Amino acid sequence: MPYRPHSRRDFLKTASAATLGALTAGAPRLFAEPEEKIVPTADCVIVLWMAGGMAHTETFDPKRYAPFEKGMESNGVLSTFPSIPTAVDGVRFSEGLEQMASVMDRGTLIRTAMAEDLGFILHSRHQFTWHTGYVPPQSVAAPHLGGFIAKALGPRDPAVPPFINIGQRFDLGEGEELKSFTTAGFLGSEFGPFNIPFPHDAARAVRPPAGMTPGRFENRDRFYRRLLDASPIGTVGSEYQRESFLRSMDNAHRLLASPSAKAFDLTLEPPASLARYVPAGFDPAKIDSAKQNRDGDYEAATVGRFGLGCLLARRLAEAGARFIEVTTEYIPFLNWDTHENGHTRLVNMKKMIDAPIAQLIRDLEERGLLDRTLVVLASEFSRDMMIEGKEGVQVRAQARVPDRIDELKYYGMHRHFTEAGSVLLWGGGMKRGYVHGATADERPCKTVRDPVSITDLHASIYRAVGISPKLSYTIEERPFYVTKDGKGRPVMPLFARA
Repeated sequence: MPYRPHSRRDFLKTASAATLGALTAGAPRLFAEPEEKIVPTADCVIVLWMAGGMAHTETFDPKRYAPFEKGMESNGVLSTFPSIPTAVDGVRFSEGLEQMASVMDRGTLIRTAMAEDLGFILHSRHQFTWHTGYVPPQSVAAPHLGGFIAKALGPRDPAVPPFINIGQRFDLGEGEELKSFTTAGFLGSEFGPFNIPFPHDAARAVRPPAGMTPGRFENRDRFYRRLLDASPIGTVGSEYQRESFLRSMDNAHRLLASPSAKAFDLTLEPPASLARYVPAGFDPAKIDSAKQNRDGDYEAATVGRFGLGCLLARRLAEAGARFIEVTTEYIPFLNWDTHENGHTRLVNMKKMIDAPIAQLIRDLEERGLLDRTLVVLASEFSRDMMIEGKEGVQVRAQARVPDRIDELKYYGMHRHFTEAGSVLLWGGGMKRGYVHGATADERPCKTVRDPVSITDLHASIYRAVGISPKLSYTIEERPFYVTKDGKGRPVMPLFARA
């Protein structure tokens, strides 16, 4: 049968079918307790998600710098920024990441993260694969990494949601695709994410509306539960899935009445601390009106939003959250999705991430939390000027790059590249000042030593929190493992102690 690339419609059809199947699924049972007993090195995981495809040669694995010149050959462009030194001798980052470079001595850099070879490249399929560990389509609703951790370990604090997702809206381009993996899948709603699309508005999510008395709130809750009976989960959902949803509601109510809700209120943060995470003059109220064009206006207008998410993540880690994801937000053709104006937009993307990530690491360290908090920075794949996918494989190109560059908008990494990528790890038992793997210095800047697959990266994250990569649950009368088919192998050289 000839190969037919998956379309967005195919993706949505299969994801919808799996989600419906999850509603009817019974309680997932532990399939087999792995014999391996792992001593955890981390209690909390923070994923910093660079949504859209972060180019490794423009960030944490810089190559030969080619400054912009009108008429320059596209094939000669490997990096559009010069490199800078870091706090680790011999390790260099790309210009614009000076503050992150200063905390490299606390972290581990993987330069050889390999994306799955999925043929025609869709962001939604690669993001699904990274977050669940499985390639879509799947016959069941595959749980997000955070859902598995929430299920296996439970909350650190009974009042704080164990899985919190910060910064991603679901009412814009490809929102339905994002929803397909940002769940706990068949594990049930109680292990799914507490979603905070706008970090500056987080406090509102954990308090009743103004004027809402306890009595009115209880009446609304009773009415909502009656509506639930008529919803899909009430009409076709299994008893387990209905009860799981109700438990998630009970957990939310518990948070409303808990002192832990203060962790969501960024107005309680001292102004001096807030200023280290966001630039002066940043106005979150202007995010909705920011021009969503490919010229760089959107990235310039929203620079501080991710910083607020990092600050909120630090507060939630202190309060007892188990798994937190903070994203720069996936919006097609914006942020890291650089099909045009790659260099110009990365100037602002670096401003978006540099100061807040470095400050997050410093704050966790100063509070004595870094050793037990694993911070993971990652993206679905990398980018290259000339190659789509991987060397030697014909995949339909999705960005136009002329042989010679006469306009600045073509200067930068525009095409999807899957043969290498950068992942940064701090804390949680990982080595300090360590670089894993190597990539070629000339195009294609692919992995040449010590590749790390998504499966093995997940196995490493799970091992850090004390979960075996062979842990599995029975669903539809078959085992479903936390790593693909239970074959994940932790990358032990990343750990400070084997």
